[in-house]
Amino acid sequence: MSGPGNQALNINSVVGQHANLEITHHGSDWYYAVCAVMGIATMAFMGLSFMKPQGDRVFHYITAGITAVACIAYYAMGSNLGQVPIQAEFIRPGSRWVRSAGTREIFYARYIDWVITTPLLLLDLLLTAGVPTPTILATLLADEIMIVTGLIGALTQTRFKWGFWAFGMLALFFIAYELLIDARRHANVLGGAPKMSFMLCGNFLLFIWFLYPIAWGLSEGGNVIHPDGEAVFYGVLDILAKPVFGLLLIWGHRNISTSQLGLRIRDRSHVTSEKYNPGAADVHPEGPGENVGGPTAPTGGHPTATHTNI
Repeated sequence: MSGPGNQALNINSVVGQHANLEITHHGSDWYYAVCAVMGIATMAFMGLSFMKPQGDRVFHYITAGITAVACIAYYAMGSNLGQVPIQAEFIRPGSRWVRSAGTREIFYARYIDWVITTPLLLLDLLLTAGVPTPTILATLLADEIMIVTGLIGALTQTRFKWGFWAFGMLALFFIAYELLIDARRHANVLGGAPKMSFMLCGNFLLFIWFLYPIAWGLSEGGNVIHPDGEAVFYGVLDILAKPVFGLLLIWGHRNISTSQLGLRIRDRSHVTSEKYNPGAADVHPEGPGENVGGPTAPTGGHPTATHTNI
């Protein structure tokens, strides 16, 4: 079908099965608008990375990767692709939003986005706070559990979906503990700009994340709002949690080097120079490390800054 304006829904109507209740052209336009925001943010973060030395660009690359993946996901959703119809648990014939539609459109593309990008958001924060690697891995696992249980719940037609919602909430509370208690202790050890950046971005992101279960309950879970309303709700949250969060984080890192955070970025160019100039290998490019000269005893019960090799 040809004609002016956004024709994605018409063109892709032949792709796969479609639900009784799905996005309209307004929802498609909104998804494409968010896609553009994510794309612009990706280019901005990559551009800003060139203002830092190569060894200090890890946070720019992580943040740009987050918005790049989200850009692709929103392109899919704007095209009404990456979705599957699921029988709604709650049929609301008296609702002016969802009426008596039997099946509702569920975008699994959204969860593919989240299963990639939400661990990267946490990685940005936990590396900023200087959290030890085992704690980072445990927190990222909890995040993956949160997203996967959300997807399974969204694809479940019966009231058992709320059991998966509860599992996801338990994982979210664990993440909140790590950010508010454990990671904050490590950020206090670092102090200065890293602490300020972590506190600002961590509190901001956690507040936004606690709104996602509400959006889930009103859309995939309870079938209360129309898929267009779902698109706006999730889209606003994703803009805040990704481009806006990214801007805050990159701004906070403008005067922070990776060495301040205990990160050791391996520069392969030094390895090459040492191969052909053995005399230059007297001092390791990554520094002697914290235990040169023998182990040191801890001075107290508080966490100490740790080093993570990348």
